[in-house]
Amino acid sequence: MADAAEQQREQLNTGTKEVAESHRFDEAALAAWMQANVEGFEGPLEVRQFKGGQSNPTYQLVTPAKKYVMRRKPPGKLLPSAHAVDREFKVISALHPTGFPVAKPYGLCVDEGVIGTMFYVMDMVEGRILWDQSLPQYEPAERHAIYMAKLKTLADLHNTDYQAVGLGDYGKPGNYMGRQVDRWTKQYRASETVKLEDMERLIEWLPQSVPNQDRTSVVHGDYRLDNMVLHPTEARVTAVLDWELSTLGDPLADFTYLLMNWVNGSIATIPDLKAHGIPTAEEYVAEYCRLTGRDGLPEVNWFFAYNSFRLAGILQGIVGRVRDGTANSPQAAAMAERVPGLAKAGWEFAKKAGA
Repeated sequence: MADAAEQQREQLNTGTKEVAESHRFDEAALAAWMQANVEGFEGPLEVRQFKGGQSNPTYQLVTPAKKYVMRRKPPGKLLPSAHAVDREFKVISALHPTGFPVAKPYGLCVDEGVIGTMFYVMDMVEGRILWDQSLPQYEPAERHAIYMAKLKTLADLHNTDYQAVGLGDYGKPGNYMGRQVDRWTKQYRASETVKLEDMERLIEWLPQSVPNQDRTSVVHGDYRLDNMVLHPTEARVTAVLDWELSTLGDPLADFTYLLMNWVNGSIATIPDLKAHGIPTAEEYVAEYCRLTGRDGLPEVNWFFAYNSFRLAGILQGIVGRVRDGTANSPQAAAMAERVPGLAKAGWEFAKKAGA
């Protein structure tokens, strides 16, 4: 069975609810915009809010014929560069025609006069969202197939010719890791509530030890099992969700973030992965290297240190938004408890990488 924390997370994030008071808007104005901008739209329109989505409020738009999804910038005081829903719309619009699994985009509205903030509308992809990484409800062969489908989809993203699909200007092609360290340091500082010695050490060491970047690709930025929709019965990804952190960058940032599950995620607690059906970290590395034409994965501990640091920065950002009164989740305050542990883990990896 899933552990209590996973079950609670699934209950908190699965399904829809009435639109929160702080995220209400003029639904008639949205319906009028959709009538003018969304091909095939026919009302009446019913608006629900998804329970999940710490960052950008996400809504289910129900009509008699079909369902849509809307993601919008949250109202209120925001960190610079965060909540760029126009970038999400751009990347899914570029990837959708290639056959890569993303929801079909319908339209972007940059006019804040319609519902109060920028938003976009896309198709609602029905299927399975799996919250518990250990996949307790499946047999070993099914678990293995799901994990390999997840990996193949990530490799397909990294193998996509970003120039050819019109994403040549989606980010800067070089020194991605250096810029990311700088970005998350600034975000952490903007949201900082207590001084953590391990974070201070990482902030000093990471920029001085950035590995050379040998490839550039579209990177998702938050690629994990519960950010994708699987086909209802097949081990196939039908939509990758939540592109808020995507850009052009080092594909190893994405892959090693995924690999963190084997280091300090729920997969790390499974005693016999082979019997359970989930590939080992070594098997996952070998298959990713095969799919992307790599010889190996150097500097893995540096990337583990960086990923721990980055996640600490993301969670601290949520803590800062609780402080500022703009957080979109009742469990956001609990994130503060996780930050010191992530900082400590990050520094342990840094020491393995030679710090």
